[in-house]
Amino acid sequence: GSAHKHRRLRPGAAPARIAPILQPRPAMNIAKDRVVQLHYTLKDESGREIESSRGGSPMAYLHGHSNIIPGLEEALEGKAAGDQVSVTVPPEKGYGMPRPGLTQRVPVKHLQGAKTWRPGMVAVVQTEQGPRQVQVVKVGRLMADVDFNHPMAGKTLSFDVEIVSVREADPEEVAHGHVHGDGGHQH
Repeated sequence: GSAHKHRRLRPGAAPARIAPILQPRPAMNIAKDRVVQLHYTLKDESGREIESSRGGSPMAYLHGHSNIIPGLEEALEGKAAGDQVSVTVPPEKGYGMPRPGLTQRVPVKHLQGAKTWRPGMVAVVQTEQGPRQVQVVKVGRLMADVDFNHPMAGKTLSFDVEIVSVREADPEEVAHGHVHGDGGHQH
């Protein structure tokens, strides 16, 4: 028996085209309206790891639609699957500089993500624009002062990225401005 298991086409999938078998398809580069899956590790100025997708599922985003910070999107333009990219992003190409006057007092019970709160912790609050990350500035028994600046505002960020795959986006994804399905946005 041959070692190749033939993948059955999904019902309704287009019949396989013959041409790509004859010539290897050129690697698809990252460009506007393409969906990129990547693994990343994010570190702050001191080299402390803030977050990483490695060990989990890759993150997916739609390129050219401001779904990731500009400094990272610029660094990934033109790259292809298998490429490794390291980039340092200054605040003005990242999450911007902290803006004064974005501190609000909210009921402690509206803070999501922990049972007890201390200054410096990051909480999630539901806003009219959807969930937002906020930093706890001061916390009382019933009310907390939280800063609506992004927790990474004002920070220089270092990304180590490994590009897993690049594909053309579906017309619906382009219309909605984000990825559907694996690693993306579920409606």
